[in-house]
Amino acid sequence: MPGDRNPLIRALAIRTMSYIPIPVVTDSLIEPLRHCLKDRDPYVRKTAAICVAKLYTADPRRAEKGGFVEMLRDLMLDGNATVVANAVAALSEIGDRQDGVIFKLNLATANKLLAALGESSEWGQIYILDTLLRYVPERHGDAELMAERIIVQLQHANAAVVLTTIKALLYLMNYMDNRKLIDYCCKKMGPPLVTLLSSGPEVQYVALRNILLIIQRRPAVLKNDVKVFFCKYNDPIYVKLAKLEIMYRLARTENANEVLAELQEYASEVDVDFVRKAVRSIGRLAIKVEAGADNCIQALLSLIDTKVSYVVQEAVIVIKDIFRRYPGKYEGIIPKLCENLDLLDEPESKAAMVWILGQFSDRIDNADELLDDLLYTFLDESVEVQLALLTAAVKLFIYKSSLDSTKALVHKVLKWATENVDNPDLRDRGFMYWRMLAVNPSIAGSIVLAEKPAITTDSDRMDRGALDQLLLHTGTLGSIYHKNPETFIRNAAGKALVDSPALNPNSRAALVPLPRPQLPPTTINVPGPGPTEPQMKMISINADLALKPAPPIPSSSTIPDTTQSLSAHGGDDDDDDGPPVAADPYSNLDGAFGNYLQDEPRPIGTGNQQTNRHADLDDLLF
Repeated sequence: MPGDRNPLIRALAIRTMSYIPIPVVTDSLIEPLRHCLKDRDPYVRKTAAICVAKLYTADPRRAEKGGFVEMLRDLMLDGNATVVANAVAALSEIGDRQDGVIFKLNLATANKLLAALGESSEWGQIYILDTLLRYVPERHGDAELMAERIIVQLQHANAAVVLTTIKALLYLMNYMDNRKLIDYCCKKMGPPLVTLLSSGPEVQYVALRNILLIIQRRPAVLKNDVKVFFCKYNDPIYVKLAKLEIMYRLARTENANEVLAELQEYASEVDVDFVRKAVRSIGRLAIKVEAGADNCIQALLSLIDTKVSYVVQEAVIVIKDIFRRYPGKYEGIIPKLCENLDLLDEPESKAAMVWILGQFSDRIDNADELLDDLLYTFLDESVEVQLALLTAAVKLFIYKSSLDSTKALVHKVLKWATENVDNPDLRDRGFMYWRMLAVNPSIAGSIVLAEKPAITTDSDRMDRGALDQLLLHTGTLGSIYHKNPETFIRNAAGKALVDSPALNPNSRAALVPLPRPQLPPTTINVPGPGPTEPQMKMISINADLALKPAPPIPSSSTIPDTTQSLSAHGGDDDDDDGPPVAADPYSNLDGAFGNYLQDEPRPIGTGNQQTNRHADLDDLLF
C-alpha cells in the first residue's frame, strides 16, 4: 500500500483501515501509517493526520509508544495549509480527552498556524482558530497583535468561522490591556452577529444563544442594536423566546420605552407561552430600569383589565416583585389586584397574591375576609400556596391581633399546618410560628415583618467565572445549553482561563481553577485481566511542543489495559472522600463477566489505598 503510485489509493487505504478499530487491523496499520505521515503527497499526509486520532481512540497506548503524537507535532510545521489544519484537528481531538496529551501552544507555533489560516478551508480555519485558545499570552502585546491578525475573519461568509473568531477574540480580550483596541474589537463583533440573524431559524437560534452569553460579558457589542431583536410574525416560538431574553438584557434608560411598546404588542399574541414570557418581561423591565417603571406599571394594569386568566396571573407574579423593588411606591394598585382574585388558579400566581395580602394586610380593610376565602381549599393547595397562606395568616394576626376573626383564622391555619399536613417544611414552620406567637408576639412580629431586601437584577446575571468558562465554548453545544461540555459529554475535558502575567485583574479575580488529574505517585493494584506493562508515561506537549515523559512507575504494578479502564470507569469516577473499604467484596468475581468490561464491578477503595484516594481516577491517565 505505501508503494502504490496513486496517492488517492494510498490515502483511502489508510483511512479505511483506521476506521476498523479491531486489534488485527490496528496491528497492520502501524507501519503503513508511519510511512503515510511522511508521504510526499499532501493529500496522503493530511489523511494520515486524521488517522492518528482514530488510532489514538482505538489504542492510546500504542499511539503514544509509536511516536505518532510527535509526528503530528511535526506536521504542524508542514508547508501545506490543509495538512497543518488536519494535524491541529487531530491534536485537538486527542488533547480534549481526559486521558489524552496536554496540548499547548507557544507564540512561535501560534504565529505559524496563523500564517496557514488564509490558505485553509473553512473547517481548517475553524480548527486553527479554536486551537488558539490553547495559547496563553504572557504579555499584553502578544494578545493584542494576535487579535489584530484574526479580526479580519469576522468578515467570513461562514457562520461557524465567524463564531469561532468571536470566541478567540473574547478569549484574547482577557489578556489585553489596550482599552481602545478592546472597544474596537467589540464594535467589530456586532455587525457579523447581526448578519447571522438573517439566516434560517436554526442558525438564528444558535446565534441568539451565543449572543445572550456575549452581551452579559461584553454589553458594548450590541448595546445600540436592540431593534434588531424585535420579533417577526413568522419567527418560530423558540426564536421569539430567545429574542425576548436578549431584548431585556439590552434594555436601558435610553431605549426602555421602545422595548416596552414592543413587549405590549407581544402580550396580545395568540401563543400562550410567548404572551406569558412577554408579560413577565415587562415586570422585569420595570425592576431593571427605574425610569421606565411607571410606564411598565400602567402597561401591566391595562393587561389586567383584559381579564385574560394567564395574562392576569403573570401580571400578579411580576407586580409582587415590583412591590419588593420599590417599597411604598405602587401599593395603590392593590385594590385592582384584589378585584381579580377569582382569576388566579395557578400555584405561583396564587402564592404571589397571598403574599401581597399578608404583606399589606394593614392597608387592606377586608384582608381577613379575602384570606378566609382562600383558606377554604387550604388542604388541597400545593405546598407553595400553603406556605404563603400560613405566613400571610400570621402577618394578618400581627397587624390585627385585636380582632376575634383574625385570632380564629390564624388558629385554624396553625392547627391545619401542624396536624393535618404531611409536608415537613410546612409542619415545622407551623410549629415555629405557633411557639413564637405563644411566647412573645412582639418578637414574632419583628421577625415575620422584618424589612425585606429590595429585589435587584443581580440574580439575573451569570457568575463571572462561569461566564468566562462558557465563552470558551462559543459556537458549540455548550453555548446553546449554557452548560460546560464536561457536564453532558462523557470524557470531555473542561476549559478555563489560565493565569498569566497578562491576565486582566478582573478576570483573575473570577478565575475558575480547573485541575487536571495527574499520574498517581504510588503503585495501584486493580483486579481484572490485562497486560502488565513495565512503565507508563503521559505525553505533554508544552509551550514549545516538546515531549516531557512522566516519572516511570515501578514494574511491579499491575496496570490495566487503557481501553478496559476507560470502558469500566468512563473517565468520570467520583472521588472517594470517605474511609477506604476494608475488604474487596468483588475479589472473587474476576472474569465472571467475560468480555463485557463495562459491566465488570470495580471496588471503590481497598485497604492498601488509604494514602491515595484518587487512585481509580488517576490511573486512567496514560
